[in-house]
This record gives sequence, C-alpha cells and structure tokens, in this order.
Amino acid sequence: MPKTPIYDNASITSLKGADRVRKRPAVIFGSDGIEGCEHSVFEILSNSVDEAREGYGSVIHITVTKDGVISIEDEGRGVPLDYNEKEGKYNWELVYCELYAGGKYNNNNDGANYKYSLGLNGLGAASTQYSSEFMEVKSYRGGELLEMHFKKGKPDGELMRRALAKKEKQHGTVVTWRPDLEVFTDTAIPREFYETMLERQAVSNKGISFVFRFQLDDGTFEEKTFLYENGIADYVAGLAGDTYITPPVFWQTEARGRDRADKPEYNFKAEIAFCFSNEVSKTEYYHNASFLEHGGSPDSATKTAFTYAIDKYIKATGKYNKNESKIGFSDIEDSLLIVINSFSTMVSYANQTKKAITNEFIKEALTNYLKHALEVYFAERPAEADKIAAQVLVNKRSRETAEKTRVDIKKKLTSSGTDVANRVEKFVSCRSKDPEKREVYIVEGDSAMGSCIQGRDSEFQAIIPVRGKTLNCLKCGYDKIFKSEVIVDLLKVIGCGAEIQGKSKAAQNTFDLSLLKWSKIIICTDADEDGFQIRTLLLTLFYRLLPTLIKEGKVFIAESPLFEITCGKDTFFAYNEQEKAEILSKIGNKKYTIQRSKGLGENEPEMMWQTTMNPVTRRLIQVSPTDAEKTAYIFETLLGDDLPERKKFIKENGKFYLKDADI
Repeated sequence: MPKTPIYDNASITSLKGADRVRKRPAVIFGSDGIEGCEHSVFEILSNSVDEAREGYGSVIHITVTKDGVISIEDEGRGVPLDYNEKEGKYNWELVYCELYAGGKYNNNNDGANYKYSLGLNGLGAASTQYSSEFMEVKSYRGGELLEMHFKKGKPDGELMRRALAKKEKQHGTVVTWRPDLEVFTDTAIPREFYETMLERQAVSNKGISFVFRFQLDDGTFEEKTFLYENGIADYVAGLAGDTYITPPVFWQTEARGRDRADKPEYNFKAEIAFCFSNEVSKTEYYHNASFLEHGGSPDSATKTAFTYAIDKYIKATGKYNKNESKIGFSDIEDSLLIVINSFSTMVSYANQTKKAITNEFIKEALTNYLKHALEVYFAERPAEADKIAAQVLVNKRSRETAEKTRVDIKKKLTSSGTDVANRVEKFVSCRSKDPEKREVYIVEGDSAMGSCIQGRDSEFQAIIPVRGKTLNCLKCGYDKIFKSEVIVDLLKVIGCGAEIQGKSKAAQNTFDLSLLKWSKIIICTDADEDGFQIRTLLLTLFYRLLPTLIKEGKVFIAESPLFEITCGKDTFFAYNEQEKAEILSKIGNKKYTIQRSKGLGENEPEMMWQTTMNPVTRRLIQVSPTDAEKTAYIFETLLGDDLPERKKFIKENGKFYLKDADI
C-alpha cells in the first residue's frame, strides 16, 4: 500500500472565523444540503419569535424573492449592535460573528430576558451569517437606525447609524440575506417549507401573526397570514372539526424541578390539547416553539401516561375479554389527536436542529400530570371515558385480526419451499431465474394458454391462466378474497405478497417488493366484452392488492389486434379501425381478405408470437396509477354501493350508450 503523507505536530490545524461554519455547515445545521439551508432560516426566525413571545410585537413579516433573498422583520426592541463595554467588542460582532455569544444564557432566573427562549445557544445568528452570500442587519432602537452589512461571512463595511424620523419604524429588527451555494449543496428552499414552518410557529405561539410574502415568477407577490389566536386549542379543534368521538380538551400545567440531583432546578410549563376521532389522528409536540419532529421527552410521557390510564380504566370497568392481552399505545394512537406545547428555562435538545428534547424532569413531570389528569377526566366524564375505551379496544382487536390475517396470508402465499410451478395448477414457468428478464403472462382460460405456451420464448416468458372471471376485489372482504384459489395462485406466482390496507402497519407487512419475480406482469385477454371484463377485474385486483406494482410500472396490458388482413402471402394486423384503413389504402386494388381477429385460443402460435409476445413487434400498454384509479372508479360507481354517484354517472354518460341499450 502507498504510504500516507507526513502526519506530525504541524499537521494539526483549527478552523477560524467563518470557516468554522462555511467548511462544516452540517455540524451546526444538521446537513449541508437543503435541510441545513432550511434550518438556517429557522435560526433567524427564532430570534424574532423570542422577541414577540416576550411581548415585543405581535407581527413578524417573512419575505422571499424569486432569486432566493430572504427577509425577516419583527416589531421587537431591535437587536443591540453598538459597542459593549463589558466584552470590549461591538455587539454586532458578538451576535453575528461569534459562536456561543448572546443574551439568553441567564434565562433560568425569574427576572431574566427570554425566560422560555427558542434560541438558547448563541449559535444561530452567527452561523446563518457565516453561511450567507450576503447579510444586511437593520436595528431600529433608541431613536436610531443601526445597520451592518456582511459578505461571505465577513463584515462588509463599518457600523452605520442615523437618527430616525418620527414617521419611520421606531423599533424592531430586519435581517435580509441569501444562503450561499458555496456552503450548501442546494439553496432552492421550496415554498412548502416556509408555509409548514410558519404554520407550526403560529400553532405554538398563540396570538402572533406570521405574514408570509412569496414572489412568483412574474414578479408579483402572494401573501398569506398564519395566526392561531388560542394556539393549540384552535389548532386541534380545527383538525377535529365535527369528526370527534370526544370533544377537544385543553389542559395546562406548570412545575419546577431538575434532571439530576446535582443539576440546577428549572421552570417547566405545558399546554395539552387532545380529542379522540375516528377520522383524524395526529401526535405533535412543540418545545419553546420548536417543532419536535422526533419528540423525545413529551412523546415518551404521552405514550406512558395514555397507555397506563386507559388500560387502568378498561380493567376497572371490566371491558377486557377473558384472557385478552392489554392495549398498547398503537391502539390509542390510531384515534388520538393530541398536541403538546411545552416550555422550559433549561432545555436539553438532542442536537442543534432541535428535533427532540431529552430532559428527564420534563418527561417525569409530564407523565405524572397526564396520568392524574386522565384519571380525573375519566371519573368526571364516564360517558366519554367509555367511548374512548370502546374505540381503543376496537382498534386493538382490529389490529390483532389484521395481524392474524397477515400471518395467514403469508403462510398461504409461501406455504411450501418447493418451486411455485409445483404449487400452482397449470402454471408454466420459464428457464431464466433473473427477475430483471422474466415476464409472466396472465391469460384467459386454458385454450389461450395453449397458444401462448407454443408461441412464447420459454427462456424468459411464463404463463398462468385465470379460469373464469375473478372476484371483484373492491366489493369483497379480505377473508373472501383469500379464499379464492384463482387469486391466491396468482399471488403465489407474482411472489411479493399482498398489500393489506388498514390502520395497522403490521398488516401491511405481507408485501415485499424485493421478492417480486418478474420484470413485467402482462394481462393478456381477448378483445371482446368477456375479455375486457376479465381485464378490468384483474386491474381492480392489482389496484386493491398490489398498488405498488402499478406505481412501479410493472403491470402491462397486451394489446390484441382487431383485424387480420391477408393479401397474397402477406398478413397484416390492425389494432383499430384507423390502422385497418391505412393498411387497405397501402394494398390498393390488390385482392385481399379481411376478418376480425379470432380469440387468443384460436390463434396460431406464430401469430401469438408476432402480435402479442415478441418484444420487438408486440404492443404493451403500461398501466399507470391513473388508469387503475379510473378502473376502480367505474367499478365502484357501477357495481358498488354509492347509489347517488351511480345516478350521476348514468345521467352524464348514459346518452353515449343508447345505441347498445336493449329497448
């Protein structure tokens, strides 16, 4: 092996100034890609949110131009930028050029600024400045406008100041910048990010308006305001609408404690809003206005407390069946809509991106409060407690039934280690074992199977017949579906299981795309009414049981010719009337015979190969998700239980079929 370069005392270096962020942005922002760039925006917004939460202003403006310039303006006290005698530096340097410098380190004292602060570490403003192409900071305070500019992480000029006129903005901060593509691999932050972030900030900061302006390609701006006057209470009520099983509940709690005996005490408070619903389920957690994507302490407390309290109530009221297993949080979560918005003067985030907190005291305090509050709630509202218990037990038993179905289906589809050809009647496999090359034709009946077997390339083409019409999988329950020998055989041949729809994630584990044995699954039926119906039923089967195969582009329809035209020794095939006319015009005045194409079972093997199976000359139609959805809509409308939709369809489309009506 070649020797490495010299590694000695002189090899050790340290990053200084802006390079600490510009060369390693992922350390601060969690990523050097678009997620890291997005988080840099959140850091600047956090400072404005902290000001508003302290009571300085109630409106924050966020403007994004089409060339990626971001501006955040608040109504706060204005960030201090002037000289700091104590530190011997200008505050603009401390705030925007120093890591771990800021005014939020002493927030555990009762009289401190920013008692429940979103930005704690003194990293965000400086890190975002360091990672920007340029940044302009304007601070309106004390009758003056102080302004500082930066470029590529370095000061660009001196601190500027001027007196403010009476009609001008008197207080607040405006930060304008553009993330640097030299730092992040992608700076094209999508509009959806801003709207999701601002929605969450409005939810967790009641009464604060977030006014978002986004510039469109034509230069105009669209404006949208995010505001929840009552925070999570309004948010949960809006999500639940009138679908709730139990009406929304709003609780508040406060506590003081410590994470460990040798650690200082800190303040903690929380707001909890929840209800139970059959249609909407969601668990969301916020801490100091930061959305906790991965939860942490509040998530642990919710799972422990709700499982404990509801299990205790079910036991006390004798609702469990004999020898029935206890509920789990997944059974509760299926119908629970809960949002917790908590605050503390000391926070242990999992990392700088603030996606989870790990405070032990918060977990303990919130768990104990929720256990007690739920116990009181169940005692005071027994009717609602019964509804919750009943729904959780329904969820639990449905999950267990789905799991049993999953296990039974998996056994049925993979019951033997022998080759599938020995387990599925009349299935004819191919020689190739390469799933990237193999194709399987689903053909209509035994007669078509004979022609396909003789006409195929046995190296890579396999054949399975369907005997008669399959079940309408949209109208049947899973029990009936998986009692159908035709469907089970077909799923065995395809090899990747089935997708069972339901709330239980375990139920969906019967499907594994990596076990698919074919590059193409080709539906091959006659071009007549029976053939079209069988094709439609098969498409419906895939739509219900194997939608991923449609999404992945694995399902095809073999297009059969409608006409066979013979002219001397030449034979031509036309797939529609237009092609027939084109062929006849080319033949001209020569003698020819024309006949509608026979059923697949009557075709000669050579014709089957040429028209339906030869990759060079055949015509395959790839089934798209839209095709499957349209098929399902027609089936649900014409054969399902939605009578109003069927009447509407007939009213709008019946005129096109009058010529076929038996009148």
